[in-house]
Amino acid sequence: MAQRLALQRLLSLPARGPLASHGRALSTSAGRRSTFNVQDGSDFQDRVVNSPKPVVVDFHAQWCGPCKILGPRLEKLVAKLEGKVLMAKVDIDDHTDLAIEYEVSAVPTVLAMKNGDVVDKFVGIKDEDQLEAFLKKLIGA
Repeated sequence: MAQRLALQRLLSLPARGPLASHGRALSTSAGRRSTFNVQDGSDFQDRVVNSPKPVVVDFHAQWCGPCKILGPRLEKLVAKLEGKVLMAKVDIDDHTDLAIEYEVSAVPTVLAMKNGDVVDKFVGIKDEDQLEAFLKKLIGA
């Protein structure tokens, strides 16, 4: 709850700098540029379904222990691919409609999407080798 309040305060601050007019600021780390939190259904459509790049979609929840392990592990591997794949994070408590639409029945659930279609998926936690294989299959490496 405290994190959510801090985020709301941060988002209410006036935008500054050269990116202020675009509504979204970019950070300097490659991991942050390739990983983003889905804001709503429209954002999901724009940044995931319509993405020219493959997208890994991490359906998670704040209360999910395995999600707290998998999320950072997956983010690190996506960052290592330097923009070849994007990662969208979807909190199922905030976006129940998306969880239902994509038939998420347990968390963590990770979808691999290309050209708006789900091409692969797994449920539960995976080790780094399994995640690397999942990502390589998605990008065709």
